[in-house]
Amino acid sequence: QVQLVESGGGSVQAGGSLRLSCAASGYTASTYFMGWFRQAPGKEREGVAAIATGGRSTYYADSVKGRFTISQDNAKNTLYLQMNSLKPEDTAMYYCAAATNYRFPLSRFEYSYWGQGTQVTVSS
Repeated sequence: QVQLVESGGGSVQAGGSLRLSCAASGYTASTYFMGWFRQAPGKEREGVAAIATGGRSTYYADSVKGRFTISQDNAKNTLYLQMNSLKPEDTAMYYCAAATNYRFPLSRFEYSYWGQGTQVTVSS
């Protein structure tokens, strides 16, 4: 089992920045990727960014490339998502997740463990 707790969400104006954190505990050695997903009202949950366990490879949705950066601190068992140049369309609930499959890093179907989510609201 893996437990995930997100923090760092909030409200910001367009063009601003936020950093999300996700504290992981439990048997994290069983995971292949850690990822960030988001879900806006009425929309499906979509993959935003993912990082391979060990941090050698990262993956981003086209909509956030160049603006978001995923990273992890293995000593602290913490995952981060630095979000810059935020846009109103980035408004969503953001979830941290851990994948026990390794084929598609940005597919929610690869992920077995999920945090409770943290809200990000970007105003224009």
